[in-house]
Amino acid sequence: MFVSIIIFLSQLSLIVSAQNDTLGIGHGYLTLETDLFYVELVKDSQTLASLRPKSLSSFDFSPFDYLYLRCDNGNYHVGDITFRYRNSGGTAWTDGNTASARHPVTAIANSGGLAAANIAPTFSRSIPFNITRQWGTDASGALTLSVEIKNIRSSSVELGSFGFPMEFNSIFTNRDNTEDVCSLTDPNIGMDGGFVRVTALNGTGPVLLITPIGSTPFEAWRFLTEDGSSILAYQSQTFEGFYSWEVLTAAYAENEWSDVQPWNAPNSKTLQPGESLTFGLKFSLASDVRDIDNAVSATGIPSAVGVPGFIIPQDMDAKLYLYYAESVSSITFDPIDAFTITSVSNHSTDSGLVYSLQPSASVWGRVRASIRYTDGSLQTVHYYITKSAPQTIASLGNFLTTSQVFTDTSDPFGRALSIISYDRSINQPVLQEQRVWIAGLSDEAGAGSWLAAAMKQAAQPNADEVATLDEFIDTVLFKTLQLEDYSVRKSIFYYDPAALPNYAYNASITWGNWWSWDKQDAYLTDRAYDYVHVTAAYWALYRVARYYSSITTKQTWDWYLMQSYKTILYCTATDSNGNFIVGYADVGLMGETVVGQLLLDLQREGYTSEAASLESQMKVRADIWNAAAVPFGSEQAWDSTAQEGVYYWSKYFNYTDTVTKTINSILGYMPTANHWGWNGNARRYWDNVYGGKLMRIERQIHHYGSGLNALPMLDWFQHNPTDIYLLRVGYGGNSGPLSNIDEEGFASASFHSWPDTLAWDAYSGDYGPNFSGLVMGAGTYIVTTDELGTVAFGGNVLVNANGSIEVSPRDAVRRKIYLAQYGILVTVDSGSIEVLVVDPNTNQITVSIAERIPAIPSAAIADYTILRVGKVVQVGSTGTIKMVTSGLSQERGGWYVPLSSEVVKIDISF
Repeated sequence: MFVSIIIFLSQLSLIVSAQNDTLGIGHGYLTLETDLFYVELVKDSQTLASLRPKSLSSFDFSPFDYLYLRCDNGNYHVGDITFRYRNSGGTAWTDGNTASARHPVTAIANSGGLAAANIAPTFSRSIPFNITRQWGTDASGALTLSVEIKNIRSSSVELGSFGFPMEFNSIFTNRDNTEDVCSLTDPNIGMDGGFVRVTALNGTGPVLLITPIGSTPFEAWRFLTEDGSSILAYQSQTFEGFYSWEVLTAAYAENEWSDVQPWNAPNSKTLQPGESLTFGLKFSLASDVRDIDNAVSATGIPSAVGVPGFIIPQDMDAKLYLYYAESVSSITFDPIDAFTITSVSNHSTDSGLVYSLQPSASVWGRVRASIRYTDGSLQTVHYYITKSAPQTIASLGNFLTTSQVFTDTSDPFGRALSIISYDRSINQPVLQEQRVWIAGLSDEAGAGSWLAAAMKQAAQPNADEVATLDEFIDTVLFKTLQLEDYSVRKSIFYYDPAALPNYAYNASITWGNWWSWDKQDAYLTDRAYDYVHVTAAYWALYRVARYYSSITTKQTWDWYLMQSYKTILYCTATDSNGNFIVGYADVGLMGETVVGQLLLDLQREGYTSEAASLESQMKVRADIWNAAAVPFGSEQAWDSTAQEGVYYWSKYFNYTDTVTKTINSILGYMPTANHWGWNGNARRYWDNVYGGKLMRIERQIHHYGSGLNALPMLDWFQHNPTDIYLLRVGYGGNSGPLSNIDEEGFASASFHSWPDTLAWDAYSGDYGPNFSGLVMGAGTYIVTTDELGTVAFGGNVLVNANGSIEVSPRDAVRRKIYLAQYGILVTVDSGSIEVLVVDPNTNQITVSIAERIPAIPSAAIADYTILRVGKVVQVGSTGTIKMVTSGLSQERGGWYVPLSSEVVKIDISF
């Protein structure tokens, strides 16, 4: 009864708070349809109110149910336009905006389309244009939107910006169920090859595609400012806000964006007296996310596929596949020498063009490829070049254990010695912060740096770095951050002048918000997310101590293993009533794939009872998720954090329906795009408020969702090796965390995607979980398809004249190779795989293993490794793997391989 009253009052509040109806929804709608869609336009404004695909008519891409709360001036809708203009030769720009002060538009009868209007009446001032807007349909059944702008002055006018606002149903505010109602919008900012995709939140069903008609380049993706105090909470955790497809951006580039390197070169258009131009968009459908590339190509615009993606280390080859009806006239790069590009022959079933790209060893960072076609169309593809992946993480390890080490033993919070948060804008550690956890070594944004340092050692141990990390574990982690019962505090820094009257809190910081915890609140141990980071740090040191006798650690390998086990066991324990003793233990936890690795190591090391206990507690959680319609809970209204853990344990316990649901969910919010920033970038938009220096709600680029959500994608691909889309998404996410690391080794939490910034955040923040995903997912994936040929994601591949395939790993860790054609996974626990050769004529694999990555002399030398080779279980899979080299003993689920200064070659038959 009480709950029902609350719900009723909430709904009543929404109705009472409905805005002024300047949009005109009270005057009704125009009900239209095409072969693909049911369409409703607001009659007065002729803006889009509802867009439902006929193939799934119960689903609306538009927030029609909330339109009554979005009908006031300043609320943007599809069909609105924004622009800036000035007299030719002038300097100041004047704004035009159909949403700012609405008046009914003048309908045009018998326009030949679905609906048309002269929209000049809705502008608050006289403008130099006659503007008509038309909704129509084309032969494919797509919905079309075109806007004609005619200069009605006697002098020329420069149009410096023009934008199409995009409003789709990503509003989570006051919703009980978002999965079946909401959708997510992501851009491909590629000029004439640009498009927008709108995907249902559950990742299934048809995908809405918005593509250009005629010359309507996608130059930028601009955030639209609306009233944030409205009941729907625009630009908040429950409602990120909307963006605009910007066709022209010179007016912004001269002003708000003047200090920013844009994605694409800014342009304007000058209209002579009486001259007109037309911009247009097409709204069509892809049958599902995997059909997006084909559906985009079918609209007639240039499209592209990048292998392995668009973040390319300097020692890795790449391929670019272009699909368009016209021939390529030129391909240029900015910087000009970023890549050496050569054309390669087409494959028999491939209608596109294929190019091989070798990155320059002297270029680092953002690169724009501009592809000009013979019809004048310009397509842009956006790359990011890094140092070789091992060199990149070597720089990270060095920076973390030098620049980010805090050694002041007089610190009253007990943070010395630690690897602490860092502010790159001033090149100083973050020792005080109003969000206390950032300076308090916990809650992601404080734990991020030492977690990254730990996982770096699991991938590429360095004796000096391990010594620093081991000292942190010995003096801080297990004495201050973690208590004797294995509980973990939320922060060890706090704002509490009463508790520390002599501590000089920075008076310039705004203390007093909820996040400025006092000692009591900071010392709470009720947040399960914090436990995974500690678990991972111990596990990483276990791996180091187990395989590298050249590194002396403070404890034995089994001590670290047990510490890792006891931490996560406490975190997921229940009381006598079956309730979890730590909050959020019932949801998927970021980075908890490491718990799966821990469980495997417990089993391999013979800790049978401990493994059984951990497995039992994981099953309790998996059972909860398997019984839930939407098992992806978190601290937020919607999140992309839980899916990694839900996938791992649902798959482990063979809960196939939940696995499928989870994979689909990730596909809904983790796009592919011809852009390093969005390709494999799992959607996150609120965490800069909790961990960034620039505290802003915005779509974050390669925040930790990229690295973590890549793990289910890559793993599921191994079980479904013909589903290349999974690999493209997963590899894009796995390579994302490389881009966060600058040339000196500082790692930022995320990149700011708004075009007024386009820069890495200055705080290290919660980068650690992102890097954990990189380490656990890193590998080289070899696939052969008619379209792509034989290619490598994460390495270089050579197909020899006799048909044998030679693989040289180029990923960050170099301990895993997956041969998709055969379903064979080859891994080592330490050292590195130098080369793998597979000969299909003899069904033989030869793998060469080194004691460390030769290009990283600072890396420690492994004594031995455990080689594991096996078939990944697939539908209908058969076959066996056997070792044919004599003299190797079996150990820990694999083969014990002693390592030395000589590369060890091992033959395997399959």
